[in-house]
Amino acid sequence: MSRKLYILVIYLVTVSLRLGSVSSQLSVDFYQQTCPNVDSIVTKAFTSIAQQDNVVPSSLLRLFAHDCFVEFYIQGCDGSILISSTANNTAERDAADNINFPPNPFDAMAKVKKTVEAACPGVVSCADILAMGARDVVVFAGGPSWNVFKGRRDGRISEASRTAGLIPGANFNVDQLVANFALSNLTVSDMIVLSGAHTVGFSHCQQFTNRLYKFSSNVTTDPSMSRDYAAILEKQCPQFGGDPGTVQAFDITTPFTFDNDYYQDLQQGKGLLFSDQVLFNDLRTRDLVNQLAANQTFFFSAFTQAMIKFGMVGVKTGSVGEIRRDCAVVN
Repeated sequence: MSRKLYILVIYLVTVSLRLGSVSSQLSVDFYQQTCPNVDSIVTKAFTSIAQQDNVVPSSLLRLFAHDCFVEFYIQGCDGSILISSTANNTAERDAADNINFPPNPFDAMAKVKKTVEAACPGVVSCADILAMGARDVVVFAGGPSWNVFKGRRDGRISEASRTAGLIPGANFNVDQLVANFALSNLTVSDMIVLSGAHTVGFSHCQQFTNRLYKFSSNVTTDPSMSRDYAAILEKQCPQFGGDPGTVQAFDITTPFTFDNDYYQDLQQGKGLLFSDQVLFNDLRTRDLVNQLAANQTFFFSAFTQAMIKFGMVGVKTGSVGEIRRDCAVVN
């Protein structure tokens, strides 16, 4: 066994043991004595906000994912993405991979945190509120619900420099996606299922215009993209003179509904990002894509299990971290 392979094996074993230890410290009824109505408080608050702002569901779900992906062994799902930058520190939320986040999910988190603090001051972490919120916005959009295991504590470190290479890229191929998700102890199946979160939400033109105009030195448009779909995207995102703030829905048919249309789009060559469409193009992942496209109940069940697993990545428990009074500021 090579030294690099040996180090990787030890690393993954350590991660698996740590995740097992962490999961035993989280529980569905963690706040039973200290804030027994926290789930209903959070659900009511997020639902009210989502009813007034249709950007919140998809952007909050993405916010949760980006929080969990970053340096999972040190940070992970610890609410560090919510911390604001200061004169002396550029925080995670202002990193290149997060710069296009709208203010909506951050504002929603601030409002819900205040509501929870009014009922149970100094008890519930921002990280747990974000995890519960990710569930609630999926339900609001028509998706499945699941039990959120709670007990996370908030991280005190948030640095833009720590995000580099940890957020899945729009142009990742399957090998890159598998390696990226493996860093969070997630399997190939987890990766395919969690990618289904793109059934809601939007992406900026800059994330996919290379597929329209500069796919390769020999090919202008990605040949795996439906020609009709490419024509629609070209109108939305012209090669020259377009608005850099323009966005396009991942799921062109039901962009605000959580369903399995995302996978059906991939079958038709209508995956927005290269990292979306490649899941169908690659024979190693196509079979599961087809199964998820054919059975929404199966997708919902798989998604809930993957989200529970994802939500336990790199969490802080016990005396590690803190319970922030303001999600944007370290105590």
